[in-house]
Amino acid sequence: MGNLLFIVLGLVLLIIGGNWLLKAAVALSLRLAIPKIVIGMTVVSFATSAPELIVSVNAALEGLPDLSLGNVVGSNIANLGLVLAITILMGPIQVRKSFYTTDWPVMMFASLLFVGFIYFDGRLEQYEGIIFVVLLFLFLVYLLRFQKTAVVDEMPEDDEVLPLYKTVLYLGLGGTALWGGSELLIYGAENMALALGVSDRIIGITIVSVGTSIPELAASIIAVMKKEKAISLGNLIGSNIFNLFAVLGITSIITPITVVDQGLLTSDVFWMLGISFLILPLVFFPKGLRLGWRDGIVLLIGYAAFLYFTVS
Repeated sequence: MGNLLFIVLGLVLLIIGGNWLLKAAVALSLRLAIPKIVIGMTVVSFATSAPELIVSVNAALEGLPDLSLGNVVGSNIANLGLVLAITILMGPIQVRKSFYTTDWPVMMFASLLFVGFIYFDGRLEQYEGIIFVVLLFLFLVYLLRFQKTAVVDEMPEDDEVLPLYKTVLYLGLGGTALWGGSELLIYGAENMALALGVSDRIIGITIVSVGTSIPELAASIIAVMKKEKAISLGNLIGSNIFNLFAVLGITSIITPITVVDQGLLTSDVFWMLGISFLILPLVFFPKGLRLGWRDGIVLLIGYAAFLYFTVS
């Protein structure tokens, strides 16, 4: 019970911290007169991925590589199998042309590259992390130059220029909450794994990954309730690309990550590839460039099957 409390408190701090950091980042960018398109694709992306990044870096530094990897792989599966599924069950979404010209191919490339890097030697090296970060930079440059319309401002209400002291306060409190939340989450997750007799990978790929995907889920539900189509498939795919290129890239540059539980290589990465690929036919059938409630049910069944076979 105590471990679950640590996990819940950690997740609450991560969500609050991520929100504060986002407010500070947007306010700072507006104060510096950085174009909104740049804010959306760089500052906001980094801020909303901060929970995953902090948890993965902290877990790797504390000698829990499976928690670090499981968090990212599980988050990518949860973003599509859970967050996207719930979103389209609440209302259909139209899919943009950029889905098949850029978003999905880059996500599959990033996923396959990650599997290629880690599958044969069970380790993400520093030079591989550098490759990830360079590819992320090139991807952002490409989007900025050729696909400016691909970025949607999900939270325009956050676009306010705060007084400088408030910006600094949000920045400090957000960073502290993220770090404290990650410490509590990792402590609770590690002890829960020991108490239940399961591996760090199982806890990382289920509880921790769903927890760090809560901000995306909350944003999706709010967007649907407001009858806004701001949340799109492109945003969630972008989050998956960011998780692989930025979170794993930066983590492995700081400290190489070695797989401990082989289940990550024999099962989890293939679930990630499978559910990522599944999005392609769902987008085109039965109606082109549209995702509806039937697709949501298929994705939820896929996510439930993943949890069942992973935990059992």
